[in-house]
Amino acid sequence: MIRSFYEYHREMHGRPLVNPFPAAEGAEEGGVNAHHNPMQPFRQPTRRAAYQPKEPKPSPRIIPDQAFNELFAALTSNRDRALIAFYISTAARASELLGAVQGLVAPEDQTIGVIRKGSQALQYLPASTDAFVWLRLYQQEMHGLIPRGSSEPVWWTLRRPFRPLTYDAARMVFTRANQILGANWTLHDLRHSAAKRMIRDPNLTLADVQWVLGHAHITTTEIYTNPAPDEVISHVLAHHERQRSGPPSLPAPPAPGYRPEVLAALFGTSQITGEA
Repeated sequence: MIRSFYEYHREMHGRPLVNPFPAAEGAEEGGVNAHHNPMQPFRQPTRRAAYQPKEPKPSPRIIPDQAFNELFAALTSNRDRALIAFYISTAARASELLGAVQGLVAPEDQTIGVIRKGSQALQYLPASTDAFVWLRLYQQEMHGLIPRGSSEPVWWTLRRPFRPLTYDAARMVFTRANQILGANWTLHDLRHSAAKRMIRDPNLTLADVQWVLGHAHITTTEIYTNPAPDEVISHVLAHHERQRSGPPSLPAPPAPGYRPEVLAALFGTSQITGEA
């Protein structure tokens, strides 16, 4: 931290007389974390100090389409395929989808109800047709093995004793697939990827995506409008290819009113015959 560097020299050598990077207004030296509990993260001042730059927000990790196809192909059960298909089509948080109950699944409406993490409100999210197909296959395999009822969980373990699927168990699904592919994708990356897919669709508005994601502020949704570096590179390379292979531009048509002999002189053609 730059402020600590100047503060050390000010205390040890008396120079500089004043730290050019003062502490945040209203925060005593070390007062914010004076009684810090080592089991808790360090607290930050409520206001940023003068000259202190903003920390850049990390770009959300997006799973490219080809990488997602490879990841999906590495899944070994219909339950896992259904779960991942719902994640990538609903953009629900991991805990929200895992908490879904059977009574909130509406194949006729192509929606699934989840309890939002922040507001604790029930919201029905649209899902892809493929997600419901994989869900039906999973339900047929588990028929008679797991409890049925509107308040019973949708997702269960595949081995006896059958238990509701937890976050750690769902994460292990990704861990096994990552080990096969040599990748390190997470469940939350699926939410980012789903949001990015919706942002790319010109028929969806930013407000539509905000509603699906459950963001309180549209500025949070706007982070997905920023292109990833690989997207920019591919777009610019495609631009260069169009410039290279495109047809040569034709000269603009002459303005009306030019006489034939003038056009012949301009373009180096022979005089037009048949003059009076």
